[in-house]
Amino acid sequence: MVPEAVSVVGAGLAGCEAAWQLARRGVPVRLFEMRPARRSPAHSSDALAELVCSNSLRSDARENAVGLLHEELRRAGSLVLAAADATRVPAGSALAVDRGAFSAWIAERIEAEPAIELVRREVDVLPEGLSILATGPLTSDALAAEVQKLCGDSLYFYDSIAPVVHADSLDLDVIFRASRWRDASDGGGDYLNIPLSREQYHAFVAELLAAEKTPLHEFEKPQYFEGCLPIEVMAERGPLTLAFGPMKPVGLEDRRGGPTPFAVVQLRQEDKAGTLYNLVGFQTKMKQAEQKRIFRGLPGMDNAVFARFGSVHRNTFIRAPELLDERLEHRSRPGLHFAGQMAGVEGYVESAALGLLAGIFVAAKARRGVAPLPPATTALGALLRHLREADPRHFQPMNVNFGLFPPLEGSAARAPRRERNGRIAARALEALEPWTVEVGAVREAP
Repeated sequence: MVPEAVSVVGAGLAGCEAAWQLARRGVPVRLFEMRPARRSPAHSSDALAELVCSNSLRSDARENAVGLLHEELRRAGSLVLAAADATRVPAGSALAVDRGAFSAWIAERIEAEPAIELVRREVDVLPEGLSILATGPLTSDALAAEVQKLCGDSLYFYDSIAPVVHADSLDLDVIFRASRWRDASDGGGDYLNIPLSREQYHAFVAELLAAEKTPLHEFEKPQYFEGCLPIEVMAERGPLTLAFGPMKPVGLEDRRGGPTPFAVVQLRQEDKAGTLYNLVGFQTKMKQAEQKRIFRGLPGMDNAVFARFGSVHRNTFIRAPELLDERLEHRSRPGLHFAGQMAGVEGYVESAALGLLAGIFVAAKARRGVAPLPPATTALGALLRHLREADPRHFQPMNVNFGLFPPLEGSAARAPRRERNGRIAARALEALEPWTVEVGAVREAP
């Protein structure tokens, strides 16, 4: 019995990947793309799977989390990774592609697949039945309004992100643990705090004001919410604005002794395992090199390793931990699944990964089955875990990084970082093998 056609809305990386996974499992697909009738401000062509920002899919080394994700996607039969490998251009250890050839390669396979019907028209209402919404960060206004009706205030239009650092790269001899008001129930303090003297604070503010900023595209310019201003915009309002804002030291006490700080930088735990920490209130549009230089100048941050840099840009996404189940299905709208950046990830590869997973999950559901979840120790599993377990109150899209993985145990957890990463990668690929067999992955490049 042939299942009914699944609607996939959006023919970017996530949508094309989802459609491919469905089709390869014998499920017919109607893949909707609003171009050429309508084009978002970010797109410059009508090509499928257009890479709008860069031609790089980042590091291809397995000791890097995104490189591990590349390998997992290859082994799971990803259309996007097959296209990237086929159209690769020299870029050292990075996986970079010829953008035009990459899009054309994917389009050729999508258009030649008899199970996929490519429909070139805008979708302005949520589809009925089994469907995948993969319209990306610049979803059209009409469809975004429909998503907002479903998601309420859990739909975000502007992505104001603070940097995230690896906990084990911080100097805890300098940084102290404390909550703003002492509470015996918090185990000594839920926040990490970087103390600054008056001189250190004013030097930091001066660096913020002088830093090189990333210019925003016209379509990205938000009207900033007062509660989510970029830190450098706050600094422009006066030299003490930050000291009375996110860097106020009131209620914070370093129980180890020492002088009372003039200001503090607070770091909040980002994940349940406590491997990642977010710089509270430090959303920024400084260039990444400037963020690294300036934030590493803070006490105890000399060797900070960044899991995510701060940014401020136009990005429509939903509060996934609150709205989606473990298989990317909306909790109150059965049959409607989300994939790509709309579901709460950052990056080309992460978007493709969610497209692959959504396609696998929906294909099983179309045949009245349930696909198994990828192991938690894999990169695919780590991304799903982030979408499921992150604090919904502070949820922000995330690139894949080793801080999202379950930590190693015993002596392996104390090995040098590169060795730890290699062991995490080896553990992931070993765990991935039986999962790919169980979900019937397509192993050969199409």
